[in-house]
Amino acid sequence: MTVLITGATGLVGSRLLPRLLAAGVECRVLVRRDTALPVEATAVRGDLLDADTLSAAVRDVSAIVHLAATFRTSDASSIWASNLDGTRNLIEAARKAAPRARFIMASTAHVYDPDATHPGREDDPVHPTLDYPASKLAAEKALRDSGLTWAIMRYGFVYGDRDGHLESLPELVGGRFHPAQRMSMIHHRDVATATRLALSGEFDGRVVNIADDAPTSVYELVELVGADMEPSGAPLKNPWHIHMDASLARGLGFQPAVRTVFQAAQAGLL
Repeated sequence: MTVLITGATGLVGSRLLPRLLAAGVECRVLVRRDTALPVEATAVRGDLLDADTLSAAVRDVSAIVHLAATFRTSDASSIWASNLDGTRNLIEAARKAAPRARFIMASTAHVYDPDATHPGREDDPVHPTLDYPASKLAAEKALRDSGLTWAIMRYGFVYGDRDGHLESLPELVGGRFHPAQRMSMIHHRDVATATRLALSGEFDGRVVNIADDAPTSVYELVELVGADMEPSGAPLKNPWHIHMDASLARGLGFQPAVRTVFQAAQAGLL
């Protein structure tokens, strides 16, 4: 099996790539410039925003794992160009040069309604207004309508392997989240587990929430990384915001090895 990975040098991809290689997956990596990669990986030059560069990247691959995305920027045009236009270009290249390839795309818990009355479920109506989740949802639709074999994984908050993501949380949530807000979490180890399941075809034709067993409060997460957050006993307005129902993934065979962020902390996996 040869798999093309986009975003392989990013926060998620740089930790997924070595795990796929260790599992014996032949990995081809889309890069825009010379980049240090594991020796077992094959680099191929291309740019998601330059459609003409993508045919060679996808040719003869068995699957595509599309992780590349732009977020946490105020440049809305960049977000939409990367997340929607880039995805459309990759889809079109796959349709022409690798029509039998399985196309697996990463998405986000942020597509769900902040005012939902239950944890976000894959079949919930979703109408995000912020650019990042709205662009990811539009890319999801483009993939679902593509005619390719596809799977979409909506991740909770990805952390672990000393990636610094959890450590950045105090700055990210300051003044924006109630301390009692609970977030769905997922460790990099289990992103890899879910990706291998998707590569096997278990998620074909589905949107699947990927999260561990214990959504955790922002207050606890901030404390876990040694920072402080102002406590509050005020009512929580949006109790299910960024909290996903992951029961579909469990029914399809996904079982997280790192079941809670506290387990990760005890095992030195943060």
